[in-house]
Amino acid sequence: MSLVVHALVCLLGTGSWVAINGMWVELPLIVPSAPEGWFLPSCLTVITQLANVGPLAVTLVHRFLPGRLSEVGVIYAILSLGSLACLLLAFFWGETSVVGSSPRSVALLSLFFLLALVDCTSSVTFLPYMQRLRAPYLSTYFVGEGLSGLLPGLVALGQGVGTLRCVNGSQQGNGTGLRAEYQPARFSATAFFLFLCAMTACCLASFLLLNHLPAARREQAKEKYRVRVQMEVAGGGRATVEERPRLSDPAGSLFGSGTYSWPQVAYIFGLLGWVNALTNGVLPAVQSYSCLPYGNTTYHLSATLAALANPLACLLGMYLPSSEPAFGGLETLCLHPLLIDGAPRGPWPPPADAWLPLQILCWVLFVGLLSYVKLMIGVVLRDEGHSALVWCGAMVQLGSMVGALLMFPLVNVYNLFHSGDPCNTSCPV
Repeated sequence: MSLVVHALVCLLGTGSWVAINGMWVELPLIVPSAPEGWFLPSCLTVITQLANVGPLAVTLVHRFLPGRLSEVGVIYAILSLGSLACLLLAFFWGETSVVGSSPRSVALLSLFFLLALVDCTSSVTFLPYMQRLRAPYLSTYFVGEGLSGLLPGLVALGQGVGTLRCVNGSQQGNGTGLRAEYQPARFSATAFFLFLCAMTACCLASFLLLNHLPAARREQAKEKYRVRVQMEVAGGGRATVEERPRLSDPAGSLFGSGTYSWPQVAYIFGLLGWVNALTNGVLPAVQSYSCLPYGNTTYHLSATLAALANPLACLLGMYLPSSEPAFGGLETLCLHPLLIDGAPRGPWPPPADAWLPLQILCWVLFVGLLSYVKLMIGVVLRDEGHSALVWCGAMVQLGSMVGALLMFPLVNVYNLFHSGDPCNTSCPV
């Protein structure tokens, strides 16, 4: 296999969610100048869910008009749109407009919707496209998808986002005790958004090379041609371009290979939805509540190492593949209560000396395990045809949407979770 093609596939995966992940890690710099204040993250959550109209439209076209949609054309369109939106965001993110006699970040919210539309639609286009290449490249794609969260986070750390120091409030005439004082960033949000624009442009360039580079063409999957020949013989010359799962057959299986029954298919997609509800909806909403009470260092360690665990778990999956992702569902049921348990306790978590190492370890293991399970499900569904990967991407978005909509009222309406003070981690007597 070609290392060049692996690198191009990894770059393609990196562009899948880099814009949205980058926006979230940059929020501490954006919020102080935005008229919405800390209500802005809630607005972005709602906008992200509205952007699911993109994957919904693609899925419906595949379902009712099979073979009519050019995935290559759609990917070119969304990556071009994403690059343009990031470029405009770099120069207009701070612009406000008056709406209903109040200033609003219209440019920021509008451009964020375009970025969310691009990233959400990538779930139902990038994955099906990967069936054109040999099976091992799917693991490389998931490695790149993991890097789409890690790379913006590392750049934000270098930028100094969220860096603070604890100062004595009495010395500043601001009461007694320690107070958090956030440090200025090393470079502006404009430079960060230009970095995101460059990342999206690199993703677009890698996709262009994957379609035209001779080395990439030699790595295209051979099994699709065997499937096409079989369809021509069985259909009496009525060949179809797109592989579609058999919805009924004597064995009662759903997918084209006839390997899985309806209950097995329901379990696979249910597990996929559960995993993505946790990774993209539940855990991001509670991570700060769960880790920040132990101190700013603990929070940054948990966030950074957990983001690193994602691509590492996918690399591990390349050498330790498993077609039985069932164990992952059981492990997540055991681990996630440990992470959620500390969040409702808010500013007064369990004793730090005993809990802190376990807290960090649980976050790393949990994210790594979920990433491995998603990879294995993708490997299983890849062997079942093009439409299976389309529905895989749709279930990723559905699970993420359910998790986000579940946590939104718990965090923002019912105030189930309470923020901690990074400079005061001890409980009052």
